[in-house]
Amino acid sequence: MKRFLILLWLLPSLLVFGQRRDQRDYITVQMVPNHADWVYASNEDVHITLSVVRHYCAIPDMEVECTWGKELRESEKEWTVNTGKKGEVSLRLKGQKEPGFKTLTASVVYEGKKYTNSINIAIEPSKIEPTTQMPKDFDAFWSQAIADVRKVPLKPKMTLQPDLCTADYDVYEIQFQNHKPGCYLYGMMSVPKKSTDRCADRVQNTDRMPVVIEWPGAGVKPHRGIQGVLVEKGCIVLEMGVNGIPVNRDDDFYRDLKANGLSEYWTIYNDDRDKYYYKKIYAGTVKTVDFLCTLDFVDTTRIAVTGGSQGGALSIIHAALDKRVICASAAYPALCEIAGYYHGRVGGWPRIFRDPDEPALAQKVAVSEYYDVVNFARKLTCPIKMYIGYNDQTCCPTSTYAAYNVITSRKELFTPLDCAHWQYPEHRKDRHLFLIRNF
Repeated sequence: MKRFLILLWLLPSLLVFGQRRDQRDYITVQMVPNHADWVYASNEDVHITLSVVRHYCAIPDMEVECTWGKELRESEKEWTVNTGKKGEVSLRLKGQKEPGFKTLTASVVYEGKKYTNSINIAIEPSKIEPTTQMPKDFDAFWSQAIADVRKVPLKPKMTLQPDLCTADYDVYEIQFQNHKPGCYLYGMMSVPKKSTDRCADRVQNTDRMPVVIEWPGAGVKPHRGIQGVLVEKGCIVLEMGVNGIPVNRDDDFYRDLKANGLSEYWTIYNDDRDKYYYKKIYAGTVKTVDFLCTLDFVDTTRIAVTGGSQGGALSIIHAALDKRVICASAAYPALCEIAGYYHGRVGGWPRIFRDPDEPALAQKVAVSEYYDVVNFARKLTCPIKMYIGYNDQTCCPTSTYAAYNVITSRKELFTPLDCAHWQYPEHRKDRHLFLIRNF
Protein backbone atom coordinates (compact mmCIF):
# COMPACT_ATOMS: atom_id res chain seq x y z
CA MET A 1 0.00 0.00 0.00
CA LYS A 2 2.83 2.42 0.86
CA ARG A 3 4.43 1.85 -2.54
CA PHE A 4 1.07 2.37 -4.21
CA LEU A 5 0.61 5.71 -2.41
CA ILE A 6 4.09 6.84 -3.43
CA LEU A 7 3.27 5.94 -7.04
CA LEU A 8 0.08 8.01 -6.87
CA TRP A 9 2.07 10.97 -5.57
CA LEU A 10 4.61 10.62 -8.38
CA LEU A 11 2.10 10.07 -11.16
CA PRO A 12 1.38 13.73 -12.04
CA SER A 13 5.06 14.59 -12.34
CA LEU A 14 5.71 11.46 -14.37
CA LEU A 15 2.93 12.37 -16.75
CA VAL A 16 4.23 15.90 -17.22
CA PHE A 17 7.76 14.62 -17.76
CA GLY A 18 6.49 11.99 -20.18
CA GLN A 19 4.62 14.57 -22.23
CA ARG A 20 7.70 16.72 -22.48
CA ARG A 21 10.00 13.92 -23.58
CA ASP A 22 8.01 11.03 -24.97
CA GLN A 23 4.74 12.36 -26.36
CA ARG A 24 5.26 13.22 -30.03
CA ASP A 25 3.72 16.05 -31.97
CA TYR A 26 1.34 15.06 -34.73
CA ILE A 27 3.74 16.68 -37.20
CA THR A 28 7.52 16.58 -36.81
CA VAL A 29 9.97 18.81 -38.62
CA GLN A 30 12.88 16.42 -38.97
CA MET A 31 16.47 17.58 -39.50
CA VAL A 32 19.31 15.11 -40.16
CA PRO A 33 22.90 16.45 -40.35
CA ASN A 34 25.46 14.71 -42.56
CA HIS A 35 27.76 14.21 -39.55
CA ALA A 36 26.37 11.60 -37.18
CA ASP A 37 28.04 13.24 -34.18
CA TRP A 38 26.73 16.72 -35.14
CA VAL A 39 30.31 18.05 -34.89
CA TYR A 40 31.95 20.12 -37.62
CA ALA A 41 35.37 21.64 -38.19
CA SER A 42 36.07 25.35 -38.24
CA ASN A 43 34.58 27.00 -41.36
CA GLU A 44 33.13 23.69 -42.56
CA ASP A 45 29.77 23.90 -44.33
CA VAL A 46 26.90 22.06 -42.64
CA HIS A 47 24.63 19.83 -44.73
CA ILE A 48 21.21 18.99 -43.29
CA THR A 49 18.37 17.00 -44.84
CA LEU A 50 15.03 18.48 -43.83
CA SER A 51 11.62 16.80 -44.03
CA VAL A 52 8.14 17.17 -42.54
CA VAL A 53 6.99 13.87 -41.08
CA ARG A 54 3.56 12.50 -40.21
CA HIS A 55 2.98 8.87 -39.27
CA TYR A 56 6.74 8.30 -39.84
CA CYS A 57 6.40 9.28 -43.51
CA ALA A 58 7.62 12.45 -45.20
CA ILE A 59 4.92 14.79 -46.51
CA PRO A 60 5.65 16.17 -50.01
CA ASP A 61 5.43 19.80 -51.11
CA MET A 62 5.56 21.45 -47.67
CA GLU A 63 6.62 25.07 -47.22
CA VAL A 64 9.11 25.33 -44.35
CA GLU A 65 10.36 28.56 -42.78
CA CYS A 66 13.99 28.33 -41.63
CA THR A 67 16.38 30.43 -39.59
CA TRP A 68 20.12 29.86 -39.05
CA GLY A 69 22.43 31.58 -36.60
CA LYS A 70 24.55 31.41 -33.47
CA GLU A 71 23.06 29.56 -30.54
CA LEU A 72 20.31 31.59 -28.79
CA ARG A 73 21.30 34.76 -30.65
CA GLU A 74 19.71 36.72 -33.49
CA SER A 75 19.42 34.75 -36.72
CA GLU A 76 21.93 35.34 -39.50
CA LYS A 77 19.69 34.02 -42.24
CA GLU A 78 15.94 33.57 -42.74
CA TRP A 79 14.37 31.85 -45.75
CA THR A 80 11.65 29.44 -46.94
CA VAL A 81 12.16 26.06 -48.63
CA ASN A 82 9.83 23.49 -50.20
CA THR A 83 10.22 19.77 -49.50
CA GLY A 84 9.29 18.87 -53.10
CA LYS A 85 7.82 15.68 -54.45
CA LYS A 86 10.10 13.42 -52.40
CA GLY A 87 9.19 15.19 -49.17
CA GLU A 88 12.71 16.28 -48.29
CA VAL A 89 15.16 19.00 -49.14
CA SER A 90 18.93 19.29 -48.65
CA LEU A 91 20.27 22.44 -47.01
CA ARG A 92 23.83 23.69 -47.23
CA LEU A 93 24.57 26.08 -44.39
CA LYS A 94 27.58 28.26 -43.67
CA GLY A 95 29.54 27.22 -40.61
CA GLN A 96 31.73 29.51 -38.53
CA LYS A 97 35.38 29.94 -37.68
CA GLU A 98 35.22 30.11 -33.89
CA PRO A 99 34.27 27.12 -31.70
CA GLY A 100 30.66 27.09 -30.55
CA PHE A 101 27.17 26.09 -31.66
CA LYS A 102 24.86 27.17 -34.47
CA THR A 103 21.12 26.58 -34.54
CA LEU A 104 18.80 25.66 -37.37
CA THR A 105 15.15 26.33 -36.55
CA ALA A 106 12.43 25.16 -38.92
CA SER A 107 8.67 25.77 -38.77
CA VAL A 108 5.75 24.50 -40.82
CA VAL A 109 2.00 25.17 -40.75
CA TYR A 110 -0.17 22.09 -41.17
CA GLU A 111 -3.97 22.24 -41.03
CA GLY A 112 -3.77 25.66 -39.41
CA LYS A 113 -1.32 24.69 -36.65
CA LYS A 114 2.33 25.67 -36.51
CA TYR A 115 4.98 23.07 -35.69
CA THR A 116 8.58 24.03 -34.91
CA ASN A 117 11.78 22.14 -34.26
CA SER A 118 15.45 23.07 -33.96
CA ILE A 119 18.85 21.42 -33.96
CA ASN A 120 22.14 22.64 -32.48
CA ILE A 121 25.24 21.95 -34.56
CA ALA A 122 28.64 21.92 -32.84
CA ILE A 123 31.76 23.56 -34.23
CA GLU A 124 34.83 22.13 -32.49
CA PRO A 125 33.17 22.18 -29.04
CA SER A 126 36.25 20.81 -27.28
CA LYS A 127 37.97 24.12 -28.09
CA ILE A 128 35.31 26.37 -26.51
CA GLU A 129 37.00 28.64 -23.97
CA PRO A 130 35.20 30.47 -21.15
CA THR A 131 34.81 34.21 -20.96
CA THR A 132 34.64 33.99 -17.16
CA GLN A 133 37.73 35.25 -15.35
CA MET A 134 39.08 33.92 -12.05
CA PRO A 135 39.12 36.53 -9.23
CA LYS A 136 42.50 36.74 -7.51
CA ASP A 137 40.95 36.23 -4.09
CA PHE A 138 38.55 33.46 -5.15
CA ASP A 139 40.06 30.82 -2.85
CA ALA A 140 40.32 33.20 0.09
CA PHE A 141 36.72 34.32 -0.36
CA TRP A 142 35.31 30.81 -0.24
CA SER A 143 37.61 29.65 2.55
CA GLN A 144 36.31 32.50 4.68
CA ALA A 145 32.68 31.82 3.69
CA ILE A 146 33.02 28.19 4.77
CA ALA A 147 34.74 29.17 8.00
CA ASP A 148 31.91 31.60 8.74
CA VAL A 149 29.09 29.09 8.27
CA ARG A 150 30.96 26.55 10.36
CA LYS A 151 30.87 28.94 13.31
CA VAL A 152 27.13 28.22 13.50
CA PRO A 153 26.41 24.95 15.35
CA LEU A 154 24.77 22.23 13.26
CA LYS A 155 22.00 21.30 15.71
CA PRO A 156 21.10 18.35 13.45
CA LYS A 157 17.77 16.58 13.55
CA MET A 158 16.41 13.46 11.83
CA THR A 159 12.70 12.64 11.69
CA LEU A 160 11.48 9.29 10.40
CA GLN A 161 8.83 9.49 7.65
CA PRO A 162 6.85 6.26 8.19
CA ASP A 163 4.60 6.76 5.15
CA LEU A 164 7.63 6.79 2.85
CA CYS A 165 9.47 3.82 4.35
CA THR A 166 9.46 0.39 2.72
CA ALA A 167 10.76 -3.06 3.56
CA ASP A 168 14.08 -2.11 1.91
CA TYR A 169 14.79 1.40 3.17
CA ASP A 170 13.80 4.03 5.71
CA VAL A 171 13.25 7.68 4.81
CA TYR A 172 14.09 10.56 7.14
CA GLU A 173 13.58 14.28 6.94
CA ILE A 174 16.88 15.84 8.01
CA GLN A 175 17.76 19.38 9.00
CA PHE A 176 20.75 21.31 10.30
CA GLN A 177 21.64 24.93 10.90
CA ASN A 178 23.45 26.61 8.06
CA HIS A 179 24.68 30.22 7.95
CA LYS A 180 22.72 31.76 10.85
CA PRO A 181 21.23 30.46 14.10
CA GLY A 182 17.69 29.35 13.32
CA CYS A 183 18.33 29.15 9.55
CA TYR A 184 18.24 25.51 8.45
CA LEU A 185 18.88 23.42 5.38
CA TYR A 186 16.49 20.50 4.89
CA GLY A 187 16.61 17.25 2.97
CA MET A 188 15.18 13.75 2.62
CA MET A 189 17.49 10.83 3.32
CA SER A 190 16.82 7.26 2.17
CA VAL A 191 18.75 4.69 4.19
CA PRO A 192 18.90 1.02 3.15
CA LYS A 193 17.82 -1.29 5.96
CA LYS A 194 20.44 -3.87 5.04
CA SER A 195 23.92 -3.02 6.22
CA THR A 196 25.67 -5.20 3.62
CA ASP A 197 27.55 -2.85 1.31
CA ARG A 198 27.10 -3.89 -2.32
CA CYS A 199 28.69 -0.85 -3.95
CA ALA A 200 32.12 -2.38 -4.27
CA ASP A 201 32.98 -5.34 -6.48
CA ARG A 202 33.37 -7.40 -3.34
CA VAL A 203 30.84 -7.69 -0.53
CA GLN A 204 31.93 -5.87 2.59
CA ASN A 205 30.34 -6.60 5.92
CA THR A 206 30.12 -3.15 7.42
CA ASP A 207 27.71 -1.01 9.34
CA ARG A 208 28.81 2.08 7.43
CA MET A 209 27.39 2.89 4.01
CA PRO A 210 28.45 5.28 1.24
CA VAL A 211 26.34 8.36 0.52
CA VAL A 212 25.23 10.05 -2.67
CA ILE A 213 24.06 13.64 -2.21
CA GLU A 214 21.55 14.67 -4.86
CA TRP A 215 21.44 18.45 -5.36
CA PRO A 216 18.17 19.85 -6.74
CA GLY A 217 17.35 21.73 -9.91
CA ALA A 218 16.27 25.34 -9.61
CA GLY A 219 12.89 26.19 -8.17
CA VAL A 220 10.86 26.01 -4.99
CA LYS A 221 9.47 22.52 -4.62
CA PRO A 222 9.06 19.51 -2.33
CA HIS A 223 11.26 16.41 -2.16
CA ARG A 224 10.22 12.91 -1.18
CA GLY A 225 13.50 11.02 -1.22
CA ILE A 226 15.25 9.27 -4.13
CA GLN A 227 15.82 5.53 -4.20
CA GLY A 228 16.29 3.60 -7.46
CA VAL A 229 19.57 1.94 -8.32
CA LEU A 230 21.54 3.79 -5.65
CA VAL A 231 19.62 2.39 -2.68
CA GLU A 232 19.42 -0.99 -4.41
CA LYS A 233 23.22 -1.03 -4.46
CA GLY A 234 23.47 -0.19 -0.78
CA CYS A 235 23.92 3.59 -0.93
CA ILE A 236 22.37 6.15 1.34
CA VAL A 237 20.77 8.87 -0.81
CA LEU A 238 20.44 12.38 0.60
CA GLU A 239 18.18 14.56 -1.55
CA MET A 240 18.85 18.11 -0.42
CA GLY A 241 16.81 21.27 -0.61
CA VAL A 242 18.66 24.58 -0.78
CA ASN A 243 16.15 27.32 -0.01
CA GLY A 244 16.10 26.97 3.77
CA ILE A 245 12.54 25.64 3.92
CA PRO A 246 11.12 22.20 4.79
CA VAL A 247 10.96 19.91 1.78
CA ASN A 248 7.93 17.76 2.65
CA ARG A 249 5.03 20.23 2.75
CA ASP A 250 2.02 20.35 0.42
CA ASP A 251 2.26 21.95 -3.02
CA ASP A 252 0.43 25.16 -1.98
CA PHE A 253 3.22 25.92 0.49
CA TYR A 254 5.83 26.03 -2.29
CA ARG A 255 3.54 27.72 -4.79
CA ASP A 256 3.06 30.66 -2.43
CA LEU A 257 6.79 30.99 -1.72
CA LYS A 258 7.66 30.79 -5.39
CA ALA A 259 5.21 33.56 -6.21
CA ASN A 260 6.45 35.83 -3.45
CA GLY A 261 9.69 35.91 -1.47
CA LEU A 262 11.56 33.28 -3.51
CA SER A 263 10.57 34.42 -6.97
CA GLU A 264 13.74 34.54 -9.08
CA TYR A 265 15.88 33.97 -6.00
CA TRP A 266 18.95 33.61 -8.22
CA THR A 267 19.02 37.39 -8.69
CA ILE A 268 18.60 38.39 -5.02
CA TYR A 269 21.51 40.71 -4.04
CA ASN A 270 23.48 39.67 -7.11
CA ASP A 271 25.28 43.02 -6.99
CA ASP A 272 26.95 42.18 -3.65
CA ARG A 273 29.25 39.19 -3.37
CA ASP A 274 28.76 38.96 0.40
CA LYS A 275 24.96 39.11 0.34
CA TYR A 276 24.21 37.20 -2.86
CA TYR A 277 21.53 34.56 -2.32
CA TYR A 278 23.71 31.69 -3.51
CA LYS A 279 26.50 32.35 -1.00
CA LYS A 280 24.80 30.50 1.85
CA ILE A 281 23.83 27.69 -0.54
CA TYR A 282 27.35 27.17 -1.89
CA ALA A 283 28.90 27.29 1.59
CA GLY A 284 26.12 25.07 2.92
CA THR A 285 27.24 22.21 0.67
CA VAL A 286 30.22 21.70 2.98
CA LYS A 287 28.00 21.70 6.08
CA THR A 288 25.97 18.93 4.47
CA VAL A 289 29.01 16.66 4.73
CA ASP A 290 29.64 17.97 8.25
CA PHE A 291 26.14 16.72 9.06
CA LEU A 292 26.82 13.32 7.50
CA CYS A 293 29.95 13.02 9.63
CA THR A 294 27.76 13.04 12.75
CA LEU A 295 26.07 9.76 11.71
CA ASP A 296 27.70 6.51 12.80
CA PHE A 297 26.24 4.54 9.87
CA VAL A 298 27.84 6.77 7.17
CA ASP A 299 31.12 5.87 5.52
CA THR A 300 32.63 9.35 5.32
CA THR A 301 35.40 8.12 3.01
CA ARG A 302 32.83 7.47 0.28
CA ILE A 303 30.69 10.53 -0.39
CA ALA A 304 29.60 11.48 -3.90
CA VAL A 305 27.47 14.26 -5.38
CA THR A 306 25.15 14.44 -8.36
CA GLY A 307 22.34 16.50 -9.85
CA GLY A 308 21.00 18.16 -12.97
CA SER A 309 20.73 21.83 -13.98
CA GLN A 310 21.13 23.85 -10.75
CA GLY A 311 21.87 20.48 -9.15
CA GLY A 312 24.59 19.82 -11.71
CA ALA A 313 26.10 23.19 -10.88
CA LEU A 314 26.00 22.50 -7.14
CA SER A 315 27.60 19.10 -7.69
CA ILE A 316 30.63 20.72 -9.34
CA ILE A 317 30.72 23.50 -6.75
CA HIS A 318 30.47 21.10 -3.81
CA ALA A 319 33.16 18.78 -5.18
CA ALA A 320 35.48 21.76 -5.70
CA LEU A 321 34.93 23.19 -2.20
CA ASP A 322 34.97 19.94 -0.23
CA LYS A 323 37.73 17.38 -0.76
CA ARG A 324 35.73 14.82 1.22
CA VAL A 325 33.67 14.40 -1.96
CA ILE A 326 35.42 11.66 -3.92
CA CYS A 327 33.45 11.74 -7.20
CA ALA A 328 30.71 13.70 -8.96
CA SER A 329 28.32 13.46 -11.87
CA ALA A 330 26.62 16.51 -13.31
CA ALA A 331 23.92 16.78 -15.96
CA TYR A 332 23.60 19.99 -17.99
CA PRO A 333 24.92 22.21 -15.16
CA ALA A 334 23.45 25.68 -14.75
CA LEU A 335 25.32 28.83 -13.68
CA CYS A 336 28.09 28.34 -16.26
CA GLU A 337 29.21 31.46 -18.09
CA ILE A 338 26.73 33.56 -16.14
CA ALA A 339 27.99 36.74 -17.83
CA GLY A 340 28.20 35.28 -21.32
CA TYR A 341 25.82 37.82 -22.83
CA TYR A 342 27.78 40.67 -21.27
CA HIS A 343 30.85 39.41 -23.13
CA GLY A 344 29.02 39.13 -26.45
CA ARG A 345 28.30 35.41 -26.30
CA VAL A 346 25.41 33.25 -25.15
CA GLY A 347 25.22 32.78 -21.38
CA GLY A 348 24.07 29.77 -19.38
CA TRP A 349 21.10 29.65 -17.03
CA PRO A 350 19.71 31.91 -15.65
CA ARG A 351 20.57 33.76 -18.91
CA ILE A 352 20.81 37.17 -17.29
CA PHE A 353 22.79 40.32 -18.13
CA ARG A 354 21.28 40.57 -21.61
CA ASP A 355 20.27 44.21 -21.17
CA PRO A 356 23.31 46.49 -21.58
CA ASP A 357 21.43 49.22 -19.71
CA GLU A 358 20.78 47.11 -16.61
CA PRO A 359 21.65 49.07 -13.43
CA ALA A 360 25.02 48.22 -11.83
CA LEU A 361 25.69 45.72 -14.64
CA ALA A 362 29.50 45.79 -14.43
CA GLN A 363 29.34 45.30 -10.66
CA LYS A 364 26.98 42.34 -11.02
CA VAL A 365 29.27 40.76 -13.61
CA ALA A 366 32.22 41.09 -11.22
CA VAL A 367 30.19 39.42 -8.46
CA SER A 368 29.16 36.59 -10.80
CA GLU A 369 32.78 35.51 -11.21
CA TYR A 370 32.81 34.34 -7.59
CA TYR A 371 29.76 32.17 -8.29
CA ASP A 372 30.32 30.96 -11.84
CA VAL A 373 30.60 27.18 -12.15
CA VAL A 374 33.49 27.62 -14.62
CA ASN A 375 35.75 28.83 -11.81
CA PHE A 376 34.78 25.92 -9.57
CA ALA A 377 35.36 23.50 -12.45
CA ARG A 378 38.91 24.83 -12.63
CA LYS A 379 39.39 23.69 -9.01
CA LEU A 380 38.10 20.11 -9.34
CA THR A 381 40.42 17.30 -8.28
CA CYS A 382 38.03 14.32 -8.10
CA PRO A 383 36.67 12.21 -11.01
CA ILE A 384 33.58 13.63 -12.71
CA LYS A 385 31.20 12.65 -15.49
CA MET A 386 29.19 15.33 -17.26
CA TYR A 387 26.17 15.09 -19.54
CA ILE A 388 25.52 17.76 -22.16
CA GLY A 389 22.51 17.69 -24.47
CA TYR A 390 23.22 19.57 -27.69
CA ASN A 391 19.63 20.80 -28.00
CA ASP A 392 19.50 22.26 -24.49
CA GLN A 393 18.22 25.84 -24.68
CA THR A 394 18.15 26.33 -20.89
CA CYS A 395 21.71 25.41 -19.96
CA CYS A 396 23.10 25.87 -23.44
CA PRO A 397 26.00 23.63 -24.52
CA THR A 398 28.29 26.59 -25.22
CA SER A 399 28.16 27.40 -21.50
CA THR A 400 28.48 23.84 -20.23
CA TYR A 401 31.36 23.01 -22.58
CA ALA A 402 33.13 26.13 -21.29
CA ALA A 403 33.04 24.54 -17.83
CA TYR A 404 33.88 21.00 -18.95
CA ASN A 405 36.88 22.07 -21.02
CA VAL A 406 38.70 23.67 -18.06
CA ILE A 407 38.45 20.58 -15.81
CA THR A 408 41.88 19.03 -15.26
CA SER A 409 40.86 16.10 -13.02
CA ARG A 410 39.85 12.74 -14.49
CA LYS A 411 36.71 13.40 -16.49
CA GLU A 412 34.21 11.76 -18.79
CA LEU A 413 31.66 13.37 -21.08
CA PHE A 414 28.47 11.94 -22.54
CA THR A 415 26.58 13.96 -25.14
CA PRO A 416 23.04 12.69 -25.76
CA LEU A 417 22.73 14.80 -28.90
CA ASP A 418 18.95 15.07 -29.20
CA CYS A 419 18.37 15.82 -25.50
CA ALA A 420 17.22 19.30 -24.54
CA HIS A 421 16.93 20.17 -20.83
CA TRP A 422 16.13 16.62 -19.78
CA GLN A 423 17.65 13.15 -19.69
CA TYR A 424 16.54 9.75 -20.78
CA PRO A 425 16.03 7.38 -17.81
CA GLU A 426 19.00 5.35 -19.05
CA HIS A 427 21.27 8.38 -18.69
CA ARG A 428 20.10 9.13 -15.17
CA LYS A 429 20.86 5.54 -14.21
CA ASP A 430 24.25 5.77 -15.92
CA ARG A 431 25.33 8.82 -13.91
CA HIS A 432 24.38 7.04 -10.69
CA LEU A 433 26.31 3.93 -11.72
CA PHE A 434 29.35 6.11 -12.49
CA LEU A 435 29.37 7.19 -8.84
CA ILE A 436 29.05 3.63 -7.60
CA ARG A 437 31.97 2.53 -9.79
CA ASN A 438 34.13 5.21 -8.16
CA PHE A 439 33.33 4.26 -4.56
